[in-house]
Parts: sequence; C-alpha cells; structure tokens
Amino acid sequence: MTLEDLLLAWIPHQRWYGDKGRETAGAEVQTLGCLAEGDPEVCVHLVALEFADGGRQTYQVPLEYRGDSPDTLAHALLGELDTPSGTRLVFDALADKEVTGAWLRHLAHGSVVGDMSFHPESGTDGIPVDEASIVMQGEQSNTSLVYGTEAILKVYRKVAPGVNPDIEIHAALHRAGSLHIAMPLGWVGGRLPGTEGAGGAEVPEGSLAMLSRFLPTATEGWEMAKTSVRDLYAEADLHADEVGGDFAAESMRLGMATAEVHADLARVLPTGTMSPDEVARMADGMRRRTDEAVEVVPDLAERASTIREAFDDLADLGAEVAVQRVHGDYHLGQVLRTDHGWVLLDFEGEPARSLAERRAPASPLKDVAGMLRSFDYAARHLLVLDHPHDAQLEYRATEWADRNRAAFCEGYAKASGEDPREAEVLLRAFELDKIVYEVVYEARNRPTWLPIPMSAVDRLADR
Repeated sequence: MTLEDLLLAWIPHQRWYGDKGRETAGAEVQTLGCLAEGDPEVCVHLVALEFADGGRQTYQVPLEYRGDSPDTLAHALLGELDTPSGTRLVFDALADKEVTGAWLRHLAHGSVVGDMSFHPESGTDGIPVDEASIVMQGEQSNTSLVYGTEAILKVYRKVAPGVNPDIEIHAALHRAGSLHIAMPLGWVGGRLPGTEGAGGAEVPEGSLAMLSRFLPTATEGWEMAKTSVRDLYAEADLHADEVGGDFAAESMRLGMATAEVHADLARVLPTGTMSPDEVARMADGMRRRTDEAVEVVPDLAERASTIREAFDDLADLGAEVAVQRVHGDYHLGQVLRTDHGWVLLDFEGEPARSLAERRAPASPLKDVAGMLRSFDYAARHLLVLDHPHDAQLEYRATEWADRNRAAFCEGYAKASGEDPREAEVLLRAFELDKIVYEVVYEARNRPTWLPIPMSAVDRLADR
C-alpha cells in the first residue's frame, strides 16, 4: 500500500477534515521537512486532495514512521508502508508526546528545516521545550497541543499560500498591547511547493502552526453561559435577573472587551469603507446564500421572504459602511474568562472560506451578530434537546437570551461610544445571514439542533 492510499483512507475520518461529503479522487503528497530522523522519523507532509467534483484542498499531515508499534499509539496508527529499508508503521505524529517536543525545540532555535521555517516571537521567552504535550479534544478544524501549563501549539490543517489571519491578528494585537489575547510565542511557516509566482517570484509562506501562552485557569464562555442557563432552568419560577448564575454582567464585560479589540485592530491594521454599491452587492450575496439554503432545507422556504426583506433593506441602505479587520467567526466558544478579564481566541475566521475572504476587511457588526447568535444558542440548546415542549422554559430561554444580548450591546456601546443596535438594518442582515448558515450546518451535521436557527427567523421577524 502506498502512502497516498493510507492517507486517502485515513484523512476523511478525522475530526478536523473539512470536506466531509465530498468524494475524493486522488491525493498528491509532498514533504516539507522532517523534524526528527532515525526511528522514529517525524516528517511534515502536505496532502493535496483531489475531489470528484474537480475541487482541490491541501491539508497538513505530520506523520511518524516507526519499526515498532507501542500500545500508547495504537489509536494513531494509519497502517503499514513498504519502504526500501523495510516495512515501517505510520502514525499520526501529533498523537505521540515523545516526539511533539521537536516543534518547540525548533521554534526556540529559530530553525529552518527543509521548506519549514520556525519564527519565535521577538520579545518573548520561556518556550517550554522540555514539557510533554497532550492533544486538546475540543478542537474542530485544526489540532492543538498543550505543553504542560505553559503553551499551546495550534497546528493548522488546511494550508494555503499567505499568512493565516490567526497569526497576523495575534501579532498585531500583541504589538498594540492588547490585554484581550493570549501572548503569541511564535509561529511556523512553510514554503509551499508549486506556489512560485510570475517571473519566478515566490508566493509568501503558508502558515503551518502558531504557539501561544496557555491559560490553564481560564473558563470557556460557552461553558459559563450553559451553566447560567442550567441555573435558570432549575429555578423555572424565577426571572433571569433573579437567579444566582445570572450571566448579564459577564456579557456586558465581554461586549466591552470586544469593542476594545475592534478598536485596537482598527488602529494597527488597515481600515476602509464599503460604498453603497458594494453594500448592495453584499446583500446580493446574502440573498444567494438564502436561495442555496432553501435547496438544502425546504422548510426554510416559508420564512425566506422575511429573510430576503431584511437583505432588501440592506441593499437600499444607501450609505457607506466602515470596514476593518475583525474576528470573523465570533461566538462564546471563542472567548475565555480569566482572572483579569475576557480573552479572545482563534482569529482564523470561518474555516470554509478562502484565505482571501478571511483576511478581507468587514464590518465589526459581523462579529457582534455572531456573538448575539451565540447567546441564542446557549439559551436554547438544552431546551431543544431536553425540554422541547416546555412553554415556561421557552419563555425563560427567550428572556435569558434577550437579557444577555442587550447586556453585550450595552457593554460594546460603553467601550466604543456606538451602540450596535442603532445600526438596525445592518445588524439584522448580519444576524439573518448567520442564521441561514446555521440552518444549513445543523441540517447537515446536527439535525436535532435545527429548531434553534429556524425559530430565530421568526423572532427576528417579530422584532
């Protein structure tokens, strides 16, 4: 069996694989560099998958080649590979804590390994080169390794020429002195084969990984919000502001932190404006995505006219819209509450979008809309799963979501001087565009959650 065969059988079943449902037609494997030689040998590969629909996507896959099979790596085995030096066993190299220290050692030394380059962040030290790693289980589209209690390495799975916005924005906010990010410690780039530009000019490195300070005592915003909702459900005769686990004060602080990050981004990265014609074209894109969603979820058709009316209002806005770099995929799972306040994570943007789209300036209200939708999810996901017909809890869920949405906007206004709710047409359009995305996602991945975005259309229409 060839390495291509092993990878074609293994990659589609990984959590981080972003092309589920597409039929693969082939794979091309290239080696960027080997972080360790001998037995085991650790090499970083780029796997260009070709699909039956004509598309192509490149994934980063670090592999470990061994002559033996330790029990601790049984879950990470891809299979056997015949080589000139004999049969080797092939493993997912990120699953073996005995070899993952190589990433940090090369970062600490600023190494160049084959077509890979390691860039320690200037002005930082303390890369924990002697710590063993564990794989974080919650990661969806990449693979993250935690080294002790000090650092976390995010290994990007989808790779394209250019700087990943996660690295770019973290570096910019670090320069700006932002208190709302984890300190970046370094990053890894790779010269991607076959990406030379016209006249022999090289395309910038692709981004392979980012190392940042780990925050071991922090709590994820999603988990905090769920706990608050559970407290409310347990006291069904109390209002949201009467329950001990009321989350509104934290939502306000999160709104303030979000506005401060937006202000820092506008200060250190390019800004601009969308003309009325460009706003109208953005509305056209939203309408197109709605039409495509109706094809996937026919039940959305009866609500589609309400959604399109909001996009029509946006197209008729007739005003310029300020744009800048934003988070791009903002929700409660992308923020951590630390002893010192809220920290924002994962500035990579929506994984399904191209690198150019993820780096493009957008209205900060796109982030606001994403977080407002996340409050709705936190309020309703337990309701949909465990109490789908409880009218009293339905009322409480709406009350909790409205209270925290309002608190977030009040916090944002307090820090920025501009209340997002005053831009009603733009904010409503961004929310509905996000809901359309949610409808398709839930229909394909979590059908039992589909009532959450479907019911949100009706509530926005009522507003």
